[in-house]
Amino acid sequence: MSKQHIIIARLFIVGLFISFSAQAQKIEIGGGLGGMLYKGDVSTRLNPRFYRPAANMFFRYNATRSFSIRAGLAVGGYQAEDHYSNDPFQQARNYSFRSRTSEATVDLQYNFLNYKLLPKVKNWTPYVFGGIGLYSYTNAVVKARALLNFPLGIGVKYEIKRPWSVGLEFGTRFTNNDYLDGLGERTFGVTTNKIAQGNTALKDSYTYTAITVSYTFYKIVCP
Repeated sequence: MSKQHIIIARLFIVGLFISFSAQAQKIEIGGGLGGMLYKGDVSTRLNPRFYRPAANMFFRYNATRSFSIRAGLAVGGYQAEDHYSNDPFQQARNYSFRSRTSEATVDLQYNFLNYKLLPKVKNWTPYVFGGIGLYSYTNAVVKARALLNFPLGIGVKYEIKRPWSVGLEFGTRFTNNDYLDGLGERTFGVTTNKIAQGNTALKDSYTYTAITVSYTFYKIVCP
């Protein structure tokens, strides 16, 4: 083999190495700790007073530098009490509840910035995500399983030391029912007392805020 051919072969191998390295950041696993907040008939806005602990774990496939697909599991709870409201109707109703919940979700994530596979680079990116999930919950009135929710949220992640990253995320789980607090169930014959009923036109939702830690499996390719 001539010297020129050797140089071309070496350049080709280096090119392959760079190409493989650019695709190395694919699989990521992690978990987080945070809390959930409910929004519905008993708390018409997100009230930090009702913040309850929650935890999650996830698998993320970084398909490209911009798009990722994530599957996750989470457990937690939410609660609310009428007597903290300034609404005279809620004070007269004086209803309270506490629910436990679990969920499984799949979402698509868009990263605004690229993670660069270079030494001494401080990688970070804000991102948005949206998807679909199944959740179950239990409270004193209702026990429900395999209901649909629709996660939508924002986050930011920062690579503290490769392959470890930390993140902060806020997401809302929109639902198509009014049963999270148990009041929606009362409108279907449990009681005819108007003051004990909920507003069926107001769909319940809950949020999940978490601090996350994740590990990326970088593929190391040697030429």
